[in-house]
Amino acid sequence: MSELNVDLYGRRVGRLIGNRRQFDFVADPDAVRDYGISSTVLSFAVPLTTSPRPEEAGLRRNFFDEVLAEGKARARLAANAKIDEENTFSLLRRYGRDVAGAMQVWDPSDPNEPRTPSIGPLTSTGVRQLLAHVGRAPLGNASVRHLSSLAGVQDKIVLVRTTDGWAEALDGYPSTHIIKPVVGRFPSLIFDEEYGARIVRHLGLGTFDTHIERFDGVSALVIERYDRGPSGRIHQEDFNQALGFRGDGKYEENGHPGLLSIAHVLRDNIGRKAVESLLRMTTLSIAVGNLDMHAKNISVLHLPDGAVELAPMYDVVPQMHLPLDKDFAFSINGEFGHAAITRDDIVEEGRRWGIRNGRAIVDDTINTIAEFVREERPSAGAHFALTEDITRFTSNLMNGKGASEGGEVGIADKESSEPDANLRPLPQSDGGWGGPVS
Repeated sequence: MSELNVDLYGRRVGRLIGNRRQFDFVADPDAVRDYGISSTVLSFAVPLTTSPRPEEAGLRRNFFDEVLAEGKARARLAANAKIDEENTFSLLRRYGRDVAGAMQVWDPSDPNEPRTPSIGPLTSTGVRQLLAHVGRAPLGNASVRHLSSLAGVQDKIVLVRTTDGWAEALDGYPSTHIIKPVVGRFPSLIFDEEYGARIVRHLGLGTFDTHIERFDGVSALVIERYDRGPSGRIHQEDFNQALGFRGDGKYEENGHPGLLSIAHVLRDNIGRKAVESLLRMTTLSIAVGNLDMHAKNISVLHLPDGAVELAPMYDVVPQMHLPLDKDFAFSINGEFGHAAITRDDIVEEGRRWGIRNGRAIVDDTINTIAEFVREERPSAGAHFALTEDITRFTSNLMNGKGASEGGEVGIADKESSEPDANLRPLPQSDGGWGGPVS
């Protein structure tokens, strides 16, 4: 049996004990005493207790597995470290020093521990090279000193923004930004996401910065991490973790209990305003065609004093013009199909969560989005039909129709009417999205 230390906000909260086949979390008695018995400062699914329930061991393992990369990124990181990609314990040992939130996992038996985190300055050319090699070194993990992990399937790297420019996070230094390259199959994707993030900020559902930046002639999406702040890491937990699910369980059709369960957690632990914000997030997603608002794209923040907040909305990507399934990640009043979901469905979904003023919230959100789209244009690199589609979705919703009812959205392979002459697709990147922050 091996052991890994689990730290939160820089102090020990427990250990992972086990091996590649099976492991469990054991809380530190001092952490239980200081935070309180059954404190959820680490996770709703992994309360701090000296007497964990054996039957909930799977939930605890799922929580830790979900901080790791997904899909091809996970497979490549595992292969680079010569680890079986299903070996969560060893992957945490290798990449657990810089993950989402304020948790860190590390091996006390490693002679290199405790590490002294540092940064490695990068030029614009250096960032471009990391983006170009993201398929071989996901998240920018190009050496044994790169110890970062982040959920999601879209290609990305994580970096540190300093007063002097960009730098690599080494030996567990907290990365501050996510950088996403242009996707070869879907070259407008990062530009569409940048527009979605602007709408999020306009609605007051997030404040973190997102913008398109050029790195030695190559465009990329720069996303400020909301789980980092002036004092360092801020702990976050997504709703796959919070409700004990893993992997594709983030979708309702694959087993997740859905938005009602998420709303109950928010109401019980934060309050009514958080549930109303969830309704705004849901309305926004339907109104712009952000189909992938799954459980890993909704999170909470666990603050050091035990308080809980709804995390900002992230990974908002209008997707209806992509050649993908047109179902929403969760059912809305029993409907999955984007073309079938109406304003009344969204209001009724909110009513099931206990929201009494749902129509006012939904209508205000839709009207605000429609006004924003009329006044503010997306980047020239965005899909040519982006604003046209969102305008039609919002109009349909306000007129009692299904969001995308009665018309085809712009097709993905048609050239933009406003092409970005500086766009440089990266052919080794084959698409996808998700993950924190995302």
